[in-house]
Amino acid sequence: MAKFAVILPAAGKSSRYQGSGRKKVFEDLAGRPVWLRSAEAFVTREDVVQTILVVSPDDEDWFKEKFRANLAFLDVQIITGGAERADSVQNALARVSADADFVAVHDAARPLIATEWIKQVFAAAEQHGAAILATPVTSTLKRVRDGQRVVETVPRDQLWQAQTPQVARRDWLLEAFAQRGSFQPTDEAQLLERAGRKVHVVPGSPINLKITTADDLKVAAALLDLVPKPKSLRALHPFADEDARWP
Repeated sequence: MAKFAVILPAAGKSSRYQGSGRKKVFEDLAGRPVWLRSAEAFVTREDVVQTILVVSPDDEDWFKEKFRANLAFLDVQIITGGAERADSVQNALARVSADADFVAVHDAARPLIATEWIKQVFAAAEQHGAAILATPVTSTLKRVRDGQRVVETVPRDQLWQAQTPQVARRDWLLEAFAQRGSFQPTDEAQLLERAGRKVHVVPGSPINLKITTADDLKVAAALLDLVPKPKSLRALHPFADEDARWP
């Protein structure tokens, strides 16, 4: 069985989030903080040998005290992030265990990740070397300039909206970051592409949203019950609906 390390970036400034005054990853989502819901999706997996949460140096002491009870029951390493997302991921990558064959990077602000989606993207990474979750673009895209004036309608053919987890062979990701220099990628797949690696796309779900604004948090709360749940043994009952999802 392949072994995976998981990096959860949570060091962002949340500059677009206008909520309670806390950063989006620390907000409560139906009784549990956003970052915890993201972490819980990975720490219980048998194929995950290491989970790293990256927080801002300004938040580290507060975070460890605030969530001390949660951290006591989670096998999660807390490390300090950098100025940008890529800096944070690179800091974490340097701490990834040599036992890990693959590294998955998942936004701590994506708390609605389902076990089945993780399973699919992990399997695709094993087969292809690198894989990401993504959804095809369905809306009409406009290029806008000069005071919100539409200058072009952009064809959406073959366009996909990237999500996380983004998973790659550990050696591929180390190589891609080693070639990074001062470049600031928007995600790990972009670095892999620049390094000449092919990244496989696994169809994801719009439910796997990234919380960016206060409205996103409200949407996430509404969608929480729609996240596919693993089927338990109860689903094996002869009269159970084969499509039933049990909590």
